[in-house]
Amino acid sequence: MTVRLAHLCLRTCRFETMTSFYRDALSLPVAFELPLPDGRVFGRYFSLGETSFLEVFDHAGATEMWGGDAGPVSPRPNSTFQHFCLEVSGLEAYRAELVARGVAASEITTGMDNSRQAWIKDPDGNDIELMEYTPLSLQLAR
Repeated sequence: MTVRLAHLCLRTCRFETMTSFYRDALSLPVAFELPLPDGRVFGRYFSLGETSFLEVFDHAGATEMWGGDAGPVSPRPNSTFQHFCLEVSGLEAYRAELVARGVAASEITTGMDNSRQAWIKDPDGNDIELMEYTPLSLQLAR
């Protein structure tokens, strides 16, 4: 039985820039880090609540640790990844905080699922939906 999304993993050539975005701009706490044998950090897990995490790995460090192609990170052919979504509360205030921190954010709209949403991008260009459920949200109608 599936319980919940455990994690989403992003691999980047801009590890510290991505760290700053998720930790400082989005205020996601760093739950733990993964070091290389020499102690350099190449992976950070950001808490998304309970036991859900966003993993961000430095591409060069991950290649050093596990092998693989050390070339630039590029989208996988035929990838169907579109975005990931973070459930938030107090969407107006959270969006205003992000904008004050220099994060470009769309206006708040209501989606077809009756949930309120705004959109941002991380430094690597990944689309992130910020969603706040409403009493009419289809996700809550069970």
